[in-house]
Parts: sequence; structure tokens; C-alpha cells
Amino acid sequence: MSITVLEPGPLTTVQDAGRIGYAAQGYRSCGAVDSYAYRLGNALVGNPAGTAVLECTLRGVTLRFETDTVFALTGAESPAALDGAPAAYYAPLLARAGSVLRMGTAASGLRSYLAVGGGIATPPVLGSRSTDLKCRIGGLAGRKLAKDDFLPTGSCNTRELWEKITARSLNRPIHDSLVCHGTHPVRAEGAKKLPLLRAVAGPQQAVFTDKALHDFTHSIYTLTPDCDRMACRLAGPIIETVRGSDILSDGIAAGSVQVSTNGQPIVMLADHQTTGGYAKIATVISADLPMLAQLRPGQSICFTFVTPLQAVQAARRQAELLHAVAARLD
Repeated sequence: MSITVLEPGPLTTVQDAGRIGYAAQGYRSCGAVDSYAYRLGNALVGNPAGTAVLECTLRGVTLRFETDTVFALTGAESPAALDGAPAAYYAPLLARAGSVLRMGTAASGLRSYLAVGGGIATPPVLGSRSTDLKCRIGGLAGRKLAKDDFLPTGSCNTRELWEKITARSLNRPIHDSLVCHGTHPVRAEGAKKLPLLRAVAGPQQAVFTDKALHDFTHSIYTLTPDCDRMACRLAGPIIETVRGSDILSDGIAAGSVQVSTNGQPIVMLADHQTTGGYAKIATVISADLPMLAQLRPGQSICFTFVTPLQAVQAARRQAELLHAVAARLD
């Protein structure tokens, strides 16, 4: 079972749930930036948790399925066609051997995901197939995909899987926005509704003034052009510190909100470094990072503080939505 890449798009990589347990050796976790869309794609095609997929940025990939394959598209919706016929998002679809899938540019959102039955089966490195572009490990030789690349896919009884899907009428797109995108709050600012990122208190809150904490949760911040898989640099009101934001380097997690020396926040994403020397005012909860993963430079967000219990409850709610989708094929 395999796939041939005909056109790779600007940045398409192999990603899974991340390279866990190697931060002490300096390896970043990487993995899908929009973890919800990633997990939903795997649930739609009946893959186990942690199976590798393709992550496309802004514009999707064009590829040829070399064998019969069940696949699903999630995340940022772009015009997609299978052998010239429209291919729906949020539904398992069947591609016959030789079929060509073409994905266009997303009208909104940033990252699209392609999950296939059996998963992308490139060799795992340190327990993960995720591509680390900086260390050049994982995925396909540690790099983004290129024209004529050949991707092996994992073992899957495609006929049996597709018969199960059609017998249960599961080959119809999911139209429930809550299931497709997860639960994400917004804040009304006049006529606009801005994405509201929930965050727990950071480990260096004592570094920041009371005014800084107020400004952080009552201001609007805009994504700058300096955003990638590693982090999103934001621009907005300066976040004050008592005596500067430099600290002795300590651990970084996905969602950590560092405040640089210019007083602007930086939210860490999947390819974040393992340690950092800027004070962290907050950590965006895992349930809201997928929303940030789909925003583009120029879009605005705001923050609010929640308790660790509320963070856990939000993660559980998203897990319940995903479990309900996966359970349909059990």
C-alpha cells in the first residue's frame, strides 16, 4: 500500500501525536499542530490513536493512491477533488488504485489533514513518525514532501473497512460544527467575535505586574507574520514585568506563553524548543491550541485565565467528541 506525491504544496509533512519522552535529550515533540483535526481524521477512518497522517499548510497536496485506500480530510477546508469529483471533508471516502486527489488553497484556516486507513508508514524515529524539520528526523528523511515522493501506508483491510463504513451509512460528511472543530469560546468585541484562548497561570507570574495580568486578559493581540509550527508571535499592548522577562532557562510546553524583552507574548506550538529563557505568563490549555493552529497572520485573539480543573474538563469534553466518532466503527 502506498501513495505517490504529484504536487506537495508549500509545506506538507508527515505528523503523528508527537515524539514523547525525549525532551531531556533536547528533542522537540513536534506532531500535528491542530491535534483535534488530526485525531478526528484518524477516528473517521478507524485508525488507532497516534497513527501518522499528512499535515498540509495553506494549500494541500496532490497525490495518487497506488492501492485502494479509505481516507478522510479534516482541518482547514480547501477545494478538494478525487478524480475530478468533489471530495468532502469530515467523511471517510474510498479511493481506488490509481485515483488522484487534488487539494487546493484553503479559503479560511491554515492547516489541513489527510488521514488514510493504516496510516502513513514511514520509519519511526525515537518512537514517532513526526517530521522534525530542524533536526531532520522522522517523516520522510526529516523534510517536507517533494514531487515524486513515495509514501508507504500501513496495513489495512480496505474492503472490509469500507463495507463496514457503508453498511453503517458513515460515508456521509459530518455537519455538526462542534464535532468537526471541537469546543472553542469567543469574546464579543463590538460587532466582532474574537477567538478566546483559555490559559492557566504560568510558572513565572510573580515576574509580572498586576497591570500586566490585567492587560493580558483584557487586550486584543494580533498574529504577526512571524508565526510557524514552532510558535506564534503576537503584537499588542506591552506586558509589563517587575524587573525584565529574562529568567534562567527552564522547560517549555506546547501552549506556553513567553513574554519577550519587548513585552510581546509568544505562544509555543508543536515544534517548540525544550527550554526557554523568557518568563511565561500563562499556558494556553490543550483544548484551545487547535483553534490557534488554524489562525493566520493578521487575525486577532484574546486571552482569559481558567483553573487547571477547567482545563481538564475542556480536554475531556473534546476527548468525548472524538471517542463518539471513533466508536461508530467499533
